[in-house]
Amino acid sequence: HLLTYTDVAKLKKLKVVVNPGNGSAAPTIDQLEKHLPYELVKINYEPDGSFPNGVPNPMLDAIRQYTIDAVKASGADCGVSWDGDFDRCFFCDEQGNFIEGYYLVGLLAQTFLAKDPKAKIMYDPRLVWNTEDIIDQYGGGKVMCKSGHAFMKDCMRKNDVVYGGEMSSHHYFRDFTFCDSGMIPFLLVTELLCTTGKKLSELIGDMEAKYPCSGEINRKVADSASVLAAIEKRYADGQVNKIDGLSVMYDNWRFNIRLSNTEPVMRLNVEVKGDRQLLAEKTAELLAQMGGEPA
Repeated sequence: HLLTYTDVAKLKKLKVVVNPGNGSAAPTIDQLEKHLPYELVKINYEPDGSFPNGVPNPMLDAIRQYTIDAVKASGADCGVSWDGDFDRCFFCDEQGNFIEGYYLVGLLAQTFLAKDPKAKIMYDPRLVWNTEDIIDQYGGGKVMCKSGHAFMKDCMRKNDVVYGGEMSSHHYFRDFTFCDSGMIPFLLVTELLCTTGKKLSELIGDMEAKYPCSGEINRKVADSASVLAAIEKRYADGQVNKIDGLSVMYDNWRFNIRLSNTEPVMRLNVEVKGDRQLLAEKTAELLAQMGGEPA
């Protein structure tokens, strides 16, 4: 089933670092490897529930570093790492630069829209401009949905969405019973490297330059509900959306703040249109209002 998402005949020899984080991805990678022309550089590979190399969460800088170092050391074309149950995957480019999941949503949306320009693409409200821009270029359908797999899968079914992505690196596919998969993005992105002849940094670079983002920043805040209410009041002059947390949009920048359901944590995402100085200023401005300490 996984191989139906790619045209194996078009694949070329690539060197790819694969890092399951001692989670459960390795047996599936082993099965795929038999059909792929890739040289796989395997690190933290064997499933081991004691997790000798740390919790398999590539959102953490220390865990991410394993893949970055291996890409640089091996001269690989890219690096891919998975979380423990491999429903998420994360990419590093050929220089070892970590790629925000946000831009992978745009890249995968592009892949599906190239095959069917009228297809519907789903995305969460945290970071949206790059994804919406790509959908508009192809004339596809935009479906914004509250983050979380229960909401996403329900939304996909109701709207017949072919692909949906969260910036947290959950990627959902209609043909995968509307579920998220960490293996399908691995196949689709590496196929793009083969068919376009471009490096991953080149495929993503324009997106990063056009719509720079802060990445998700978490803060422990004692009275997060009242802090969020104060922020909503301060930015009431912007275009407000409450599909998931508080999103506020202006002409050249926007932000989303969500409260954790399980802990006193606020999650901030900021994006701008091409102005990295504005990104730094607005991110600092919002963090000052949020207060608290890093989570």
